[in-house]
Amino acid sequence: MSRTRASAKKAGATFERAIADYLAARVDERIDRRVRNGVKDRGDISALRAPSGGRVVVECKDYGGRLLPAQWAGEAEIERGNDDALAGVVVAKRRGTRDPAQQWALMTLADLVAILTGERHPQ
Repeated sequence: MSRTRASAKKAGATFERAIADYLAARVDERIDRRVRNGVKDRGDISALRAPSGGRVVVECKDYGGRLLPAQWAGEAEIERGNDDALAGVVVAKRRGTRDPAQQWALMTLADLVAILTGERHPQ
């Protein structure tokens, strides 16, 4: 059976909820799914912060085809800019497991450095 737009949206919402709940239980209870906020998307998860306090944007992907890391990292970068956040991370569904802890976390090295140092360096 192929995915319809409705089934893809439902799968995406379920995946976002699982990731938000996992992060809230282990990082900060204020983390939650972000309410949609118009054309300036700011990611799927709210209230995630780096140790330095800078905001981290999370773009969740429960995809039906193949991994598209370059495209998704580009989306996360746009959302990071929209939110004036420190870094952007993509959390992508790992086929074969529903365990939130086993999903892929994808980011650029610049985003990893920003999270670790608390500073966004020019690229």
